[in-house]
Amino acid sequence: MRLWSLHPRYLDAKGLVALWREALLAQKVLAGETAGYRHHPQLARFRARRDALGAIGAYLAAVQAEAALRGYAFDAGKIRRVSRRAKIPVTRGQLVYELGHLRAKLAMRDRLAYARIEKLRRPAAHPLFEVVPGGVEAWERV
Repeated sequence: MRLWSLHPRYLDAKGLVALWREALLAQKVLAGETAGYRHHPQLARFRARRDALGAIGAYLAAVQAEAALRGYAFDAGKIRRVSRRAKIPVTRGQLVYELGHLRAKLAMRDRLAYARIEKLRRPAAHPLFEVVPGGVEAWERV
């Protein structure tokens, strides 16, 4: 499971679709509706919120909005609820780490998408996240 801290605009089509599916799975996990993925480290930042389902809903809403900008039809009705007050801190180091990870993926599968981020140095965060100083997050598997 990869719930990108990066803004979804950097993802290629395959990455955006995968993110939507994985975030919907995360929503089910946070709702207690799955046996697997319950202890996935990337879910810790959502579980730390008072309204974990509202936070993952806000995450999904931004992914759905990016999809709509591209003309994709992601079903917003699958989002259970959206917290408008949710903001989750993410470190600058985490964004830089994820950018390198995304570059490696895109270099293999989508050269055009890779070219768009090849020289990017200060990536924007997903709208749910507030960037703070720091290195790679403790929950990241490096």
